[in-house]
Amino acid sequence: MIDAYEDPGTPDRRGGWHYLWWLVRCQRGRSALGALIASTWMVLLAATPYLMAKAIDEGLEPGDLGRLTVWSAALFLVGAFNAWLSIMRHRTMTRVRMDANFRTVKVVVGHAVRLGAALSRRAGAGEVVTIGVGDVQTIASALTVVGPGVGAVIAYLVVAGLLVSVSPVIAVVVLLGMPLIVGVVGPLLTRLQGTETEYRERQGVLTARIADLAGGLRVLNGLGGKGLFAEAFRRESGRLREQGYRVGAVTSWVQALGVGLPTLFLAVVTWLAARLAAQGHISIGELVSVYGYVAVLVGPVAFWVECGYMLSRGVVAARRVVRFLNLEPMEDRGTRNAPAEPSTLHDPESGVRILPGRLTALAGARPTETAEVIDRLGRYTPSRATWAGVPLDEIILAQIRQRILVADHEADVFADSLRNVIEGAGKAFRGAGNCATSPHGPAPDKLTQALHTAAAEDIVQSLPDGLDSPMDANARNLSGGQ
Repeated sequence: MIDAYEDPGTPDRRGGWHYLWWLVRCQRGRSALGALIASTWMVLLAATPYLMAKAIDEGLEPGDLGRLTVWSAALFLVGAFNAWLSIMRHRTMTRVRMDANFRTVKVVVGHAVRLGAALSRRAGAGEVVTIGVGDVQTIASALTVVGPGVGAVIAYLVVAGLLVSVSPVIAVVVLLGMPLIVGVVGPLLTRLQGTETEYRERQGVLTARIADLAGGLRVLNGLGGKGLFAEAFRRESGRLREQGYRVGAVTSWVQALGVGLPTLFLAVVTWLAARLAAQGHISIGELVSVYGYVAVLVGPVAFWVECGYMLSRGVVAARRVVRFLNLEPMEDRGTRNAPAEPSTLHDPESGVRILPGRLTALAGARPTETAEVIDRLGRYTPSRATWAGVPLDEIILAQIRQRILVADHEADVFADSLRNVIEGAGKAFRGAGNCATSPHGPAPDKLTQALHTAAAEDIVQSLPDGLDSPMDANARNLSGGQ
């Protein structure tokens, strides 16, 4: 299983199916072992009716106690060994699923880190949360097809081969049964992918809205807009519920046919075997073996329908992950160093100039326009903004991030004393406020300088214990303006 510090590898981002196959290739040995154990387990399940038929035909019917004992002992040993194989199959497939789960989490988290500040502008919070909560588990479950899925096909072919020695007619019926069931269930699985994709889209949007509501509930309540947003949320959640009903309707048909069709098909095989036995074409022992084979075939056929269902959902989830992984981080072509002295930031598109040592306020009829100005000055979007006359696109991005801080509405404040919040939980202070207008070197009193730069001295003075006053999570004990 993947180690917490191990490189998860480079995912295949060409599509959902390619991503699932990449997860299998990343653990070739374990996947092959799971397929081998599952195949052996299912084949030995099919061996039970064969051994039982031998015990009846060669031991019980002629009254040969020795042969009966031998075949009965073989039946017991095969059953005991198969029970152990069942345990190992489950353990191996659990490791396969957990590896896929953890590997997906690592590549998603790693890509989120590489996206950095561009993440919030290219993917909603609801999308990331839904991937981590739901899609990862769905993808992991889809890898079940590697073990029992492969084993089901092999066991199906083995049983068909064993039935040839009993009756070629029954063997042909069994071989034709699987394609018939796939032909009936296949269109439903295709429809399930479509409804599941639409449901997944709505779920991501609604999750993002929940995150927004949770973060701004106090403000909404103060402005009297809580009822309006609550009504919008109820409307969106109602649409999601209706879409969930549509997904559930298709899913119920898939699962019902997954149980009903194999049972109906195997009932036909049983009836055919009984007719052949009544006509004397097969022996009593062979009839018992056919009954046993029919009972064994219920497992592989049901497994394949279930695997088809899990794969259809897994592909939808994998496509969402691939779409996230295909988001490109902000390109850094800068080669020049940032100015060594406090310098002016200028946005030619709006004409805004941020002068060193001055507090500048932007006001506009449309808040989105002022936010776009800040994004350009912070180099979060392509622009012609300059710093000391040098285009921001030509300056090394890491130096811009170190000295130009854009605090947006999604910034978090962790619970601690105000002093530790500003200093970074006791770590060395690296600058605050508009560092583009601050000296590059250390100041005599960095904490005081940070408070002055942010025009926050009044906040400290209003708190009972000053800098040692405790801050709640997200600074809920301060007003919105503070």
